[in-house]
Amino acid sequence: MSVGLLQTVGRLLRTLFVLVALAFGLAGGWYYWRIHRFDKEIATRAQHYGLPPTLISSLIWRESHFDSRCVGPKKEIGLMQVTETAAREWAEAAGRPPLARAELFQPATNIEVGAWYLARAVRRWSAARADPLPFALAEYNAGRSNAMRWAANCGPNSTDYLRCITYPSTQRYVRDILKRYRGDSTTAHARK
Repeated sequence: MSVGLLQTVGRLLRTLFVLVALAFGLAGGWYYWRIHRFDKEIATRAQHYGLPPTLISSLIWRESHFDSRCVGPKKEIGLMQVTETAAREWAEAAGRPPLARAELFQPATNIEVGAWYLARAVRRWSAARADPLPFALAEYNAGRSNAMRWAANCGPNSTDYLRCITYPSTQRYVRDILKRYRGDSTTAHARK
């Protein structure tokens, strides 16, 4: 190979390397923006309802992957996949008029209603449980009657409770959120 050809190949490889690095940097920046663009709303609602912001973020990650336009298979809406029933319950509790469906696509409104619903479930399960989060998350995903049925069969221990959830999708849901929220595998032993 001639020296000129080697220099040209070298320049092309350096340019390709720079372009690849730039593409990865842009993708990483976009991903960071996607998952942090609602941090202010999350922090505000978390403080208001006494929840950790990372718990709300973990739930949003699992529910919608931070897509505010997301619509679930059962017509759940927005970031926290709020149902219209949950929105009516929130409006009634807040003494406000019912929300229009379109309002639930607004991130601040969706996080407000979803955080309220989750906080209510956490309070409900905190009375008799050392770790109310698996119970509250199961309620958020599968409804109160299912969560209560599973609790009646398994008692107050959260590890036992995870094993008693009869919906595999709800088991995965609870474990995924807890793992992301707690940043460890504290729920891994419950998989056995």
